[in-house]
Amino acid sequence: MKTVKQLPLRSEIPSDLTWDLTLVFPSDADFEAAFKQAELANQKIKQIAGTLGQSASSLKTGIDQVLALYRQVDKLSAYASMKNDQDTTNSHYQAYQAQVETLIAAVNAATAFLEPEILAIAPQYLKQLEQDPLLQDYQHFLDMITINRRHILDQERESLLAAAGDVLDNSSNIFNILDNSDLKFPNVTDENGQEYQLSAGIYDTLLESPDVTVRYQAFTNFYQVYGQFKNTFAATLAGEVKKNNYLAQVHHYDSAKDQALAENYIAPQVYDTLITEVNQHLDLLHQYVALRRRVLNLPQLHMYDLYVPLVAKPDCDYTFNTAKEIVQNALAVFGTDYLSHVEEIFTGRYIDVMENQGKVSGAYSGGCYDSAPYELLNWQNNLDNVYTLAHETGHSVHSWYTRHYQPYMYGDYPIFLAEIASTTNENILTEYLLQTQTDPKVRAYVLNYYLDSFKGTVYRQTQFAQFEHYIHQSAAQGQALTADFMSDYYGKLNAHYYGPAVINDPQIAWEWTRIPHFYMDYYVYQYATGFAAASYLAKQIVTQQPQAITKYLNYLKAGNSNYPLNIMQEAGIDMTKGEYLKTAFATFAQRLNELKTLLKQ
Repeated sequence: MKTVKQLPLRSEIPSDLTWDLTLVFPSDADFEAAFKQAELANQKIKQIAGTLGQSASSLKTGIDQVLALYRQVDKLSAYASMKNDQDTTNSHYQAYQAQVETLIAAVNAATAFLEPEILAIAPQYLKQLEQDPLLQDYQHFLDMITINRRHILDQERESLLAAAGDVLDNSSNIFNILDNSDLKFPNVTDENGQEYQLSAGIYDTLLESPDVTVRYQAFTNFYQVYGQFKNTFAATLAGEVKKNNYLAQVHHYDSAKDQALAENYIAPQVYDTLITEVNQHLDLLHQYVALRRRVLNLPQLHMYDLYVPLVAKPDCDYTFNTAKEIVQNALAVFGTDYLSHVEEIFTGRYIDVMENQGKVSGAYSGGCYDSAPYELLNWQNNLDNVYTLAHETGHSVHSWYTRHYQPYMYGDYPIFLAEIASTTNENILTEYLLQTQTDPKVRAYVLNYYLDSFKGTVYRQTQFAQFEHYIHQSAAQGQALTADFMSDYYGKLNAHYYGPAVINDPQIAWEWTRIPHFYMDYYVYQYATGFAAASYLAKQIVTQQPQAITKYLNYLKAGNSNYPLNIMQEAGIDMTKGEYLKTAFATFAQRLNELKTLLKQ
C-alpha cells in the first residue's frame, strides 16, 4: 500500500530554515504590551484634532503623533500577519491577526481628520507655515496631500462619498463572490489519466500539459462556464466602470484614467506611451508565437497552446543553499554594499524557507519600517524557485535601503516603483545564467522563461490596459457595456495582439469576464511599465554604463521621498518617453533570436 507523503508540521521545520520573529517582538507578551500601548495612543489621538492649523509647531506635532501611531500599528501588524502566515491553523495567531485588523480600522477612523484638516488650511497660509525650519522635512509629505487639492470636494461631500463606499464597491464584491465561490466547473482528465475538478489554479496547470487534447478540454470547459455567466459579468464590470467614471466626474477630472493616475502621481503620458510602444512592437510577439507553433509541431496554434513550455525543465536539483550561492553571484554586479545586505538577509534568519502544514502559499517580502525585511517562501528545488528568491530579495533589499535612508514618513515605496526592484533582480539573474550556463538545454529554458515572462507581463498586461481604457471611454460616451459589446472588442483586440499565427478561438473573447484586475481601477499597466523599466536598468548595470549602479542604489534609497516619476528620472529613465520600452523590446528580440538558434540545434 502506498503511503502519501505529508507536509511537515511547523514544529518539525529546522529552526535555521524559519524566520526569527523575535527580532520584531522578543515574545508574545511583548506584542501584547505593545498592543495595549497602541490602543491607549489611539484613544488620545483625537485630542490634536482641530489644532493643526494653529502654527508650524502644532502642524508638526500633529503629523508626528499620527505617524507615530501608524508606526506602532505597522509593527504590530507585521508580527501578527507573519505569525499567522507561517501556520494559519494556529488559533492563537489567528486571534492576533483579527485583533490587529480591528485596531487598524479604529486607528483609521480616529485619524481620519488629518488630511481634511490640512486641506482646510488656506493655501497661502500653509505655504507660509512650510517656510518654518520645523517643517523643512515635511514639505513633500504635505505636497502629496495638497497637490490634487482642486480635485477634492468639501468635507461634507467627501464624507458622503466615503460613506457610500460599500455601495460603490458592490460590483467588485459581487464579481469576487461569483468568481471565487459560485462558479461550478466540470471535471477534466490530464495526460496521465488523473481526473481533476477545474479551478483557476488547475486550469493554469493543465494549459502547460504536453497533450493538446488536455489543453483543449481545459480551455473549452473553463470558458464554457464563464460564457454562461457573461451577461452577469458584464453587469458587474459595467457597474465598476460607471463608478470610476462617476467619481472622476465629480472630482473634476477629464477621465477615470486621469483620476487613477493622479492618485499615484503618474502623468497620463506614461500610460499612453506604453500602449503606443507595445503596439509598435507587436511584430516581435507575432514572431514568438509563430516559433511556438513550429517547435510544438502543431498544424494550427490556438490560444490554449500559448502556455505549454517550449523547453523541458532542466534536470537540475537546486537546493536552497545552491540557490543562495547563485543569487549572490548574480547580484554581485551591484557591488559590495548591496551584496552585504543580501548576505544579511540570507544569514540573519530573515527567510522562512520550507513549506509546512497550514503555511500560506506563494512568496512575498514583508516586515515593516522597524523590522528586518523578511521573506516568505515555499521552497521547491527548481529553477523557478531560484528566480523567486532573486525576486523577493530585490524587494527586501529595496526595503532595507528605504528604511535605513528615509524617515518613517517616506520609509515605504509606491507600487509603481516596487516591482521594478524585484524584476531588475530577475533580469540580472537571467543575464548571469546566460553568461555562466553552457548547457544548451539550460540556456534554452532560461531564454524561454524570460520570453514567457515578457509576453505575460509587458504584452498581456498592456492588452488588458488597452481594453480597460476603451470600455471606460465607451461608457463615458454613453455606450452600454453589454457582454456582446465588450466581447466583440476584446476578441478583436486579442487577434490584433497575437497576430495571424494564432487561431483567435471564439472563447477568448470572454476572457475579460475572469480578470479581477479590471476591478482595480487602472492598475494593470504598472506591471508592464515595471518589467520594461527593470529590463532597461538591468541592461545599464550589466553593461557597466557610467553611474548606473550609483543611480540605481539612489532609487532604492529614495523610498517615498519624491514623486515616482522623479525618482525614476534620477535613476536614468524618463517614463513619459519610449526609450526604456524600446530598449526592453531590443532585449526581447535579441533573446528570441538566440532561442531560435538553440532550438534549431
